[in-house]
Amino acid sequence: MLNTLKELCLLNGVSGEEDEVRWYLANQARKAAPSVHVRTDAIGNLIVFKKGKKSTGNRLMLAAHMDEVGIIVTRITDEGFLKFDFVGGVDRRVAIGKPVVIGHNKVPGVIGLKAIHLTTKEERKKVPKTESLYIDIGAKDKPSAERLVQLGDYGAFVCEPEEFGDGLFKAKAIDDRVGCAVMLKLLEEDLPLDVTFAFTAQEEVGTRGAFGAAFSVTPEIALVLETTTAAGLPGVESHRRVCAPGKGPVISYMDGSAIYDRELFETLRRLSEENGIPWQTKEYIAGGNDARTIQRAKAGVRVAAMSAATRYLHAPASVGSVADFEHMLQLTRLFLAEMAQRLEEGIKIERE
Repeated sequence: MLNTLKELCLLNGVSGEEDEVRWYLANQARKAAPSVHVRTDAIGNLIVFKKGKKSTGNRLMLAAHMDEVGIIVTRITDEGFLKFDFVGGVDRRVAIGKPVVIGHNKVPGVIGLKAIHLTTKEERKKVPKTESLYIDIGAKDKPSAERLVQLGDYGAFVCEPEEFGDGLFKAKAIDDRVGCAVMLKLLEEDLPLDVTFAFTAQEEVGTRGAFGAAFSVTPEIALVLETTTAAGLPGVESHRRVCAPGKGPVISYMDGSAIYDRELFETLRRLSEENGIPWQTKEYIAGGNDARTIQRAKAGVRVAAMSAATRYLHAPASVGSVADFEHMLQLTRLFLAEMAQRLEEGIKIERE
C-alpha cells in the first residue's frame, strides 16, 4: 500500500481541480477489479461500486477525499509576480519560502515575502497576511508571467514522499491520500459484501462533494477513512495533543462537526482489541471531515470514522506512521467482514 500512497501524494488535486487524482484512481480501480461500476458525478466525486460475496446494494459506503489544500492565482503584478489566495485552511506561517507548481504545465514557483531587512520591528512580530505574500515564478514582467500562468490557475505544494526516522512517512497531501490508498487496496481484494467507494471532491473547502455522494448513493452506514491532527510536539500540553502517530488508527466518537454512531464506534474498538490492533481516540474535541455531511444526507446515515494521526496537516509536508496506515487497512477489512456477518445472521445494520 505504501507505494500506492507515494504515487498518490505526488499527484496534484487541489480542491475543485481533482482531475489528476480522479483519473489515477479511476484507472487503478478498473485495473484492480475490471467488473466494477465507475462513475463521476457533477461536482467531481468518483463513485466506484464493487459487488461482494453478500449482495447488499448500496447499504455500505466507504469514503475518502481526493482533494488537498493549495493556492489559486488571483492577480499578476506589473513586475511578474503572482498574487494568490489559499484554497482550504493553510497556516501562512509555514508557507513562506515553500516551492509550488502552478497550473497544468506545473510552472515552478516559490512563495515569497518582503525581505526581513525591509520589515519593521512590529511587522516581524506578526504572522504575514495572505495579501502580503506573492509567488515568484522567475518572470521578468507581467507579459512574461502571463505567457506561463493565467488567473484562476491552481497551485500545489511540492514535496518528495519518503520514509524516514522510526517508521514515519512524510509527504504533502497525506490528508487524505492515505484513505484513498486504503480503498484502492480493498478494491483489489474479494469483498465479503457489496461496497460503494466514494472518492470525494472539495472536502477541504467545506465537505462539499460528500453531500452529493451521500445523496446519490443513499447508504445506511458510512465509514470515513481520514487523517486527523496530531500535536504530540514539544511545548504542547498533554490534553491538547489530540493523538499521536504510531499509536494506531484514531477511532472517533465525536469531533467538531459530528457525533459518531456509538454502536459503530464500539464495533471498531472491539475489533481492534480482539485482533491485537493498537487504537486511540481523540483526547481533544476538534476538527471535522466528510462524516458531518454524509450523516445528514436524506433521512440520515449512521457514520463512523477511522483516521491516521498526522503531524502538520495542511502544510507543505505532513508526517504519519506507516504502521498506522497498514492498521487502518487491516481494521477496515475486519469492519467489512463484521458487517457481512451481521447480514448473514439476519442482524440489521440499520437502526430499528
